[in-house]
Amino acid sequence: MTSSGTPGDRLHAVQARIARAAASAGRDAAEVRLLAASKTFDAAAVRDLAACGQRGFGENYVQEALEKQVPLRDLPLVWHFIGPIQSNKTRAIAENFSWVHSVDRLKVAERLSAQRPAGLPPLQVCIEINVSGEASKGGVVPVELPALAAAISKLPRLQLRGLMAIPAPTTEGSTQRAAFRQVREQFDALRARGYVLDTLSMGMSGDLEAAILEGSTIVRIGTALFGERTKHA
Repeated sequence: MTSSGTPGDRLHAVQARIARAAASAGRDAAEVRLLAASKTFDAAAVRDLAACGQRGFGENYVQEALEKQVPLRDLPLVWHFIGPIQSNKTRAIAENFSWVHSVDRLKVAERLSAQRPAGLPPLQVCIEINVSGEASKGGVVPVELPALAAAISKLPRLQLRGLMAIPAPTTEGSTQRAAFRQVREQFDALRARGYVLDTLSMGMSGDLEAAILEGSTIVRIGTALFGERTKHA
């Protein structure tokens, strides 16, 4: 993992990691989308990476994201919200993002649906699973996933696309894979129930290889693209 060099160098290095992991999994690298996790980095950093061809950007903090989006409106970017969702922020999220990866309770989903502007396409959403059972993290517990998926799938202004997870950090590859495998199994179970899903949002700078081996279709990469963060510890 590296964060040295120019934005283009870093982007190409991450793309190469994705390609190698996909090849190891017997998958086409085109099946894995790269989402640049740009929280705490300014609009200029986003613009620099966009100039290299990156289009999808993920943000964790609503106000920071809104301030960043204004000077970048001239670019054809796709904004994903990937952080914890506060009920009083749902309108801003529904109005200013194309994707939300971190839906983990019905109240929030209902607000996002009700507040999604009629002139925009349905909000693309993933349900976040707390796969490692960490009290400090959001996410629905797996046993409650089927009921939440059923309720979300009925909301008119949302389109349920799949699942997202942030497992407990570890450098042990087999442990990383085991956590991601649990998410994929939940994903497969929902598909077996008839849900039309195509998105597994899992894997970050330190574990994207394990995530891709277990079926990830979106990896959320921050440090390897932008460098170490200094804010919002």
